Order: sequence, then C-alpha cells, then structure tokens
Amino acid sequence: MGRYVIRRLLQALLTLGIVLFLLHYLTALSVQIRGNPALLFFGGDRTPDPGMLAQVERLYGLDNKCYERTGDPCLAPFVDRLQNFVQGDFGTTLNGNRDVGQLLAIYIPNTLRLFIFATITLVAVSMVLGTWAARHRGKFIDHTVRGTTILADSIPVFLILLSYVYIVAVPLTRWARDIWGTESFMGQVFRPNYNPDYPWTTIIIPGIIVGTVGLASMTRLIRASQLENLGSDFVRTAKAKGLKPLRITIVHVIRNSMIPIITGIGFLFAFMLSGAVLTEGVMGIPGMGRMIFQAVQRQEGNLVIVGLTVSAVVVVFVSLIVDLLYAVLDPRIRYE
Repeated sequence: MGRYVIRRLLQALLTLGIVLFLLHYLTALSVQIRGNPALLFFGGDRTPDPGMLAQVERLYGLDNKCYERTGDPCLAPFVDRLQNFVQGDFGTTLNGNRDVGQLLAIYIPNTLRLFIFATITLVAVSMVLGTWAARHRGKFIDHTVRGTTILADSIPVFLILLSYVYIVAVPLTRWARDIWGTESFMGQVFRPNYNPDYPWTTIIIPGIIVGTVGLASMTRLIRASQLENLGSDFVRTAKAKGLKPLRITIVHVIRNSMIPIITGIGFLFAFMLSGAVLTEGVMGIPGMGRMIFQAVQRQEGNLVIVGLTVSAVVVVFVSLIVDLLYAVLDPRIRYE
C-alpha cells in the first residue's frame, strides 16, 4: 500500500501543478485583456505618477513585459510564484496591502467549521433516511423519503438561505433571547449573521444549510447500496443465526455499503464548495468562498489564485483519503 500512497501523492502534486498553471495563465490573460490591476492600488480614476506605478508593479510582480502580450503564458512569473508558495510567501493584496497568509489564517478556520457541520449533517441525515427507506422498500415511507429529499434538493441553496435570514432567523432569535438571554447558546445559534465572538455557535445553522446540498443524491445512493446488501447471502445467514435486526443493519449492511457512500461523500464535498460561496456571502462569514468572490470583484488576481489553490489542495486531499478508506472498509481491496 505504501507504493500506492506514493503514486497517489505524485499524481496529486501533478494535478496541483496543472491547476496552478491554469489559474496563473487565466489570471495573466485577464491582465493582458482587461488592463493593469496595479492601477487599483491608487483607487478611482486617478492617474498615478509613472514612477509610483512602476514601483507598485514591481511590488506585486506585474512589471514583466509578458503582461503586455495577449496570450503569453508568462512562465517566468509562474516559476516565481511557485517558489514563493514553497517558501510560504503568498504575497499581499492590492487593496489595503494586507498579507495574504494572515488572511488565510482567518478565513480557512471559518470555512473548515462550516464544512464540519455540513458534512455531519449530510452524512447523518442521508444515512438515517437512506437506511429507513431501504428497510421499507416500495412502501409509503420509502416513497415519502425519496420524494421529500428530491424536493429539498431541488430548492436552490440561496433561496433557503434568504428565507432563513429574512423570515425565520429574526423571530427565532428574539424568542430564544427572551427565554435564555442574549449571550446564551440558544440566543446566538439562530442569529441571521456570523458573530466572530461565537465562531462555532453562529456557524451551526449555515453548516446545516450547506449540508442539504446533494441530500437527495446521497440518500438514493445509500438506499440503493443497502438494498443490494440486504438481499445478499451473508445477511440471510445472519438472520438465520437469530441476530437482531439492528445488529444486522449496523454491522453487516451499513459497513458493507460504505464504499459507494464514501465515494459519494468525497464527490459531494467538492460540490459543496459552491454552496459555501453563497452561504458565506449571505451570512457574512469571513471564509474562503467569500474571500474568492470578493477577490474576483476587486480584480485581486493573486488572492484568487491563492484561494483556488487552497480549494484544490483540499479536494485532492479528500480524494486521496477516500481512496485509502476503501482498503480500510473492505479488506478484500488491495493496492499492491
């Protein structure tokens, strides 16, 4: 298995290299077409002094002549960027001259909190509903579960967010604060926006909302996987031995159904990144999705590249973990 891990790590590094180059090339092409983003440093329609403009261009690595030639991949700045990343230097922002590494230290933990609650919600709810539907195949419960999850999945995330913020959150927050107080857990958990003084509490509800992304797909996947195992020989043998239904479901059915489920979780984890952008924007959460969105609006090319690079690293890492979990869940799987 060691050789497989090394091979997958090398593939991950190659994937990240390709992603970094594509991001760099698209950013360079944007500069070549839309104009010099260093002008944003001076703000408004002000015409900067040529000497000051040249100094800002050198500061942000925009002084290379390749940015004046449309279509040029700008390989020299790309190599410089890779060297800076390896050294832990992610540069600074054009607006405010803030260190990007310090911004990441603020944004990454918030996005991780969001995804922790989103993943727990997705796995727990879909596992319960999928198992329930599988054990009542073809009955009213089965049709109700599938219909409800499809309906929930068909509602756009932004509509759920806006409905919660403007319709549900305010009266719930007032009710909770009247009973338990403003600084209590219940007084903070329902608030319509993020509070940095309560980073875990105020991110629970947004995480649950993001966790509804792909709920129908995951529930159907769990249902189908468990139905396949419910009719298998080892389940019939377990029933013949007199094992309790709960033990059969947990030990035999769920465990042997986990491989396609883990694959689906890995896929939906990447899919939930799109929901994170909307959630962080509506709820005012200073996270990676909001940072990337604002960086695009402000033409912060370096910030966009760094944010998407972090996202790519997370996706590749999750894919690697999913592959390695296959052998843990099913001893029959070997990589060597």
